[in-house]
Amino acid sequence: MSDTLARPPFDPELVPFLDALAARGPFTVTTEMLPRMRQLDVPLDVVDERLRARGWERRSVSVPGHGGDPIDLAVIQRTDRSGPVPAVYTIHGGGMVFGHHLGNLDSYDDWLLEHDVVLVSVDYRLAPEHPDPTPVEDCYAGLVWVADHADELGIDPDRIVIAGQSAGGGLAAGTALLARDRTGPSLLAQVLVSPMLDDRDDTVSTRQIDGVGVADRAMTGFGWDAYLGDRRGTDSVLPAAAPARAQDLSGLPKTYIDCGSAEVFRDETVSYASGLWGAGVDAELHVWPGAFHGFTSMVPQSTIARRATAELAAWTRRLFADAAR
Repeated sequence: MSDTLARPPFDPELVPFLDALAARGPFTVTTEMLPRMRQLDVPLDVVDERLRARGWERRSVSVPGHGGDPIDLAVIQRTDRSGPVPAVYTIHGGGMVFGHHLGNLDSYDDWLLEHDVVLVSVDYRLAPEHPDPTPVEDCYAGLVWVADHADELGIDPDRIVIAGQSAGGGLAAGTALLARDRTGPSLLAQVLVSPMLDDRDDTVSTRQIDGVGVADRAMTGFGWDAYLGDRRGTDSVLPAAAPARAQDLSGLPKTYIDCGSAEVFRDETVSYASGLWGAGVDAELHVWPGAFHGFTSMVPQSTIARRATAELAAWTRRLFADAAR
């Protein structure tokens, strides 16, 4: 990146976190680091204990993934649940290469878990061991299973929301495209938080966020290379893998989409929202000034993070209220 390339400033409340991160020295993801980066940061019994303390319980089901190979779904429900209730099918982030489907469950506290819902988190297989199309096809297969087992899960099949952040946001968008194109499960809405949508590395924001911030150009490039290999940046990449390539966004569900102004995915997020509007889709876009990638999880008490979470919570309340009418 050119030293003279201007970029939006980071929010002052977020700068101390970034300074502390920078003080640790340069961070580069390598293949050797991935096993550790795929582990939960707390034991599974601690995850379950935290859920129970908030009135939720978890179970795991094994379902057919891509090619019929088994994948796990975590099903998280209220202990005093009623039914049928909405389902929120969630896809974790991690650049297509790391992360855990039970990680960051507390990120749902302030916008989702105030509702009586069934939260289903898919343990999709990761690149580079499982490159495209396995991750998105695993996500789609899990979604089909959820819709087909709505009665068993106590969910309303007409109120299924798909949600993801970062790579999970890109996979959620790709899964929604597959559901539309295959006449698969009907989705009430999609929530795309700082989604990873474009493999081509040709936006202004990719050049601005290079060697700075969180999840910069090099880190996301590592993920795309692992996911797509030699096909990255070529015409052989399909929209389900990189949704920014979709020429037709019509027929997609109501969408909440957001990002930070100082993150690598900013321009592809704004472009995708514009494409949704151009196709007549009901989409709400937020670009949070001065925010870096993942700011709501990393600095949750900052003013900008509280604003972002509050807006998503308000949108979700309206969504469920409208759907219940």
